[in-house]
Amino acid sequence: MCPALSPASPIALFDSGVGGISVLAEMLRRLPGESFIYFGDSANAPYGSRSAEEVCALTDMHVARLLGMDAKAVVIACNTATGAAIAYLRRRYPHIPIIGMEPAVRPAALAHPGGRILVMATPGTLASEKFRTLMSKYADTAQIIPVPCPRLARMIENGILQGSELQSYLTEVLTPHLPADAVVLGCTHYPFVREAIAAAAGTHRIYDGGEGTARETARRLAESSMLQNGTARGSVQILNSDPSAERMEFCRRLLLSASENPPVFS
Repeated sequence: MCPALSPASPIALFDSGVGGISVLAEMLRRLPGESFIYFGDSANAPYGSRSAEEVCALTDMHVARLLGMDAKAVVIACNTATGAAIAYLRRRYPHIPIIGMEPAVRPAALAHPGGRILVMATPGTLASEKFRTLMSKYADTAQIIPVPCPRLARMIENGILQGSELQSYLTEVLTPHLPADAVVLGCTHYPFVREAIAAAAGTHRIYDGGEGTARETARRLAESSMLQNGTARGSVQILNSDPSAERMEFCRRLLLSASENPPVFS
């Protein structure tokens, strides 16, 4: 750990757009005393349709910026960016905890042995070696069915969180794979339309990786004695490559809607 960093230093979260705000909400629940910097690359979203090389280059550029803001850990709050860049980032920054996302296949498969588990994700995530390895690991436990959703992250990025257009698209991508015993949300954007997905899938057994990522971040910081002590609540700074007033307001509204307690914005 760099000597300039301390337990009071912020945790950085990076996503291809607004999706990682769902992970930030989980972080605030588990680590209310920590301060956070959130950076969304909405100007280049979505990442799911980009090549792995493009995603890795974009992620590397933005992570370097966040580390320049004295982040004590970086959470790659994007399944596509995790699959494309996490191994490279950990080699490049061996002394900084770099935590990635993983679709919640394990808890879903263990909770529904022998069941049909739909994994909704971007094409980029489903094509990654990381996901293929995860899928094969639980292939004998449950029937793991990838469901590519090439337009869903962009719809959410554009503020389509409910309504007939969203429901029609979800019906289109899910119906060929039904019935399902559970659905795994393999993109951090998707929790913002969880209820619409449940309605289209006919099940409320919905799993996402945000809680596990928050838990792993807490574990890694405790391991390196970098957890923030005290009872004061930390602050949240939100940044985006699209700095328009409309985008920033949308980010704040998403976080407020997903948080148990109103965050302290800086």
